Amino acid sequence: MKTIGIIFGMENTFPPAVVDKINSMNVEGVTAEFVKLGGVKMAEPSGYRVIIDRISQDIQFYRAYLKNAALNGTIVINNPFWWTADDKFFNYALASKLGAAIPSTVILPHNKHPEGTTDQSMRNLIYPLNWDEIFGYVGFPAFLKPYSGGGWKHVYKVHSPEEFFHYYNQTGDLCMTLQHGVEFEEYYRCYVVGQDNVHVMRYDPKAPFHERYVRGNPPPSSSKLHERIVKDAQTLCRALGYDLNTVEFAVEGGVPYAIDFLNPAPDADVNSVGRENFEWIVNAVAELAVKKALSDENPATELRWAGFLAGEVPRKSAKRAPAKRKKANAL
Repeated sequence: MKTIGIIFGMENTFPPAVVDKINSMNVEGVTAEFVKLGGVKMAEPSGYRVIIDRISQDIQFYRAYLKNAALNGTIVINNPFWWTADDKFFNYALASKLGAAIPSTVILPHNKHPEGTTDQSMRNLIYPLNWDEIFGYVGFPAFLKPYSGGGWKHVYKVHSPEEFFHYYNQTGDLCMTLQHGVEFEEYYRCYVVGQDNVHVMRYDPKAPFHERYVRGNPPPSSSKLHERIVKDAQTLCRALGYDLNTVEFAVEGGVPYAIDFLNPAPDADVNSVGRENFEWIVNAVAELAVKKALSDENPATELRWAGFLAGEVPRKSAKRAPAKRKKANAL
């Protein structure tokens, strides 16, 4: 039996829906359940062929468990090793080399010394910074935001150096980036599943949280724009190796600027994304998990973003046995 587990936190709609969907598919030899664990013995197999991770970004115990599971043959969606190391500033730099449109971005030193450090720990920094050069490169308006984070926490839109310093002085020991603010005419958030399957959703980041996914999901203004969004979303997720992610694009002058693509546990709650988007992501993740459960994929074989930079295509379709449906019980 190939068992698919899902590990999650405060979510109430997506995890049970995925488990129910997988089990309702009646694929012979495949079942799904919520992960249950206690103390984890080193090098001990998890018992799961696939685990869908929705919470380890917040709980170190779960992240350590998933790394141990991957070491022993479990396919984890998403790769816990890369997710641990990843950050948004690196993603911007990588994406720019891959040809995606990225707003000018600078990473900044901590406004306050991180705990346990002093000014002596910062002796390699130029002081004072050349703020005029930084502001000239980025331009205004701009967004001051953490170099790695989510949920629009600690994000500030600034229109001048004075506004920048007002908010920068409130960021404490967070590591922040300053990014040119795209004055968008259209904005899209894309679910990307399995690095190929892209669902483009019209999104309004200025609206209240529960109204950000635009009703009716109007498509991009042109087929050319839609194709570019899908292509860039696939390229970024393949390079980063994420099988479940969201990629956000702010469109200015017909150019889709990739704004955020480090969302390996994206919002999938029916109450925020809406019924149509919810059903799409539930079905797509369930089908991906079953495909991986039946494949001979080795979790030790990873995608390497370096391969994309070298012009290689380090991606092969996972081999899998054909899915067999369970026979329905006779009535």
